Amino acid sequence: MLAMFLSALEQTIVAPALPAIGKSLGGIDDLSWVVTAYLLAVTATTPLFGKLSDIHGRRLILMWAIGIFVAGSIACALAQNIWMLILARGLQGIGGGGLLPTAQTIIADLLSPRERPIVMGRTSVMFMSASILGPVLGGLLTDHLHWSLIFWINLPLGAVALIMTERALRRLPRNDRPHQLDMIGGALLVGAAIVLLLALAWGGTHYPWTSWRIVTLIACSAALWVLFAVRLLTAREPFIPIAILRGRVTSAITCAAFFSIGTIIGITIYTPLYCQAVLGVSASSSGLALIAFMAGTVCGSQVTARVMVRIARYLRVPMIGLAIAVTVLVLLGTNPAGYSIAKFVALLFALGCGLGPMYPMSTILMQNAVKPHQLGTATGTLNFFRTLGGAIIVAVFGAIVLGGVDSGSGVMTLEKLAAQHGDLAPAYHWVFLTAAGFLFISFACLFAVEERPLHGPVRLAQGVSE
Repeated sequence: MLAMFLSALEQTIVAPALPAIGKSLGGIDDLSWVVTAYLLAVTATTPLFGKLSDIHGRRLILMWAIGIFVAGSIACALAQNIWMLILARGLQGIGGGGLLPTAQTIIADLLSPRERPIVMGRTSVMFMSASILGPVLGGLLTDHLHWSLIFWINLPLGAVALIMTERALRRLPRNDRPHQLDMIGGALLVGAAIVLLLALAWGGTHYPWTSWRIVTLIACSAALWVLFAVRLLTAREPFIPIAILRGRVTSAITCAAFFSIGTIIGITIYTPLYCQAVLGVSASSSGLALIAFMAGTVCGSQVTARVMVRIARYLRVPMIGLAIAVTVLVLLGTNPAGYSIAKFVALLFALGCGLGPMYPMSTILMQNAVKPHQLGTATGTLNFFRTLGGAIIVAVFGAIVLGGVDSGSGVMTLEKLAAQHGDLAPAYHWVFLTAAGFLFISFACLFAVEERPLHGPVRLAQGVSE
């Protein structure tokens, strides 16, 4: 939990400090890379750490991930210019890419499938706490002390996590099997993801979508994905086992998580702009709307955790939740400018409740469908496609919002939009309806999932209930 908290906190604590970092280190034009470098590294290395944990064991890999993350944090705090900070953020992201999947896999090693939902529900509370605490803590440290403290704070937390990992996980059950690490397949997957994420990060902001740079990046990414697919079919032991990609449960739940979790990320990013540009409220009010959305996801996740261990037809919970979420998005898309901030916050809470079950459900179903020695690879693969789905859906929303605005000369950015407060209601009409379409695809994928029993005792669940 502490390792996951480190990863979650780092994704939100940096944003309030970016202006101060720009003034201190210079390079205002390259400031976005402070965030992008971390996200690129996390996304690219997540499946790699999952595979490595299946080969070398969870304890060793989690210790390496924490160590790399702390080393990257020190390098960030000591950076003398913007590009040193960007490179250090990339190193920090490499460690961050191993924290979440390895910790989730450790939970799967310790607990039976019927016990996992309770703990997975608790992780949702942890993520919400990090999401709220991160911006507040980042702003306080930057305003009253120094921006470097947002990185120094990781040292004591990381040290505690490292000591706990070294001691407690000695008793962790091992499910190791001899594996060969497909370096070629891993390199192709990482390369394809990084090039695609670069295209999505630059398209519509730094360069027009039809520019030769973006088209070239997308073409290169497509070529690398094709080569990766060929490698999967020809390698003796592919980087991602074919059984995981072809399995009815694993493939369907990965697709469902790709669209649902990706939509959550997209809604989180574009809600503040909607509140300010369409509803005409302040930045602080838009922050309250996001808190309502996060609170809804936690409630949905917690309810799912309680229900999954008590009923046999547990898939009904996320399907009902997705149906509620689709209904809310259709309502918002029908009349995006017709809601007060109070009504919008209520709808956003309901949306979060509908989407919350997908967090624990997707992880538990994925782990329940694979063999113990494949838990790390399966969990890493799921987290990789969740993050990739978020990047793609954010880019789609951005293309809808930015594409409907006349930028004149130059490329329109979200910052310019927020400053202009143009009429974005027509654009958000399509954003909300597109999000509803993505969730409908996720619903269809869940409908295709084979509802296998969750095996194992329910001692933990009964203890919590009592």
